[in-house]
Amino acid sequence: MAVTAEWHGEIHAHAAVIAGRISGRLVVENKLEVGATAVIRADIVARSIAVAKGAVIDGAVTVTSGEPVVRFEEKRAAR
Repeated sequence: MAVTAEWHGEIHAHAAVIAGRISGRLVVENKLEVGATAVIRADIVARSIAVAKGAVIDGAVTVTSGEPVVRFEEKRAAR
């Protein structure tokens, strides 16, 4: 999902990289990567989650693998 993209509602995905805005609910079977420009106002369920510094998450986060959420410094340029 691009930096300028917005989604309102429920998303189900195998894997996802989010850089834009989401409100609703996000369910990811495997890995979710949240970029530094992301603003997520949603409940999240994913097997594993990596969150870049600067990202905003407002909602419940459930990691189904039991592993901790990974935090990282964004290296990619915003598009």
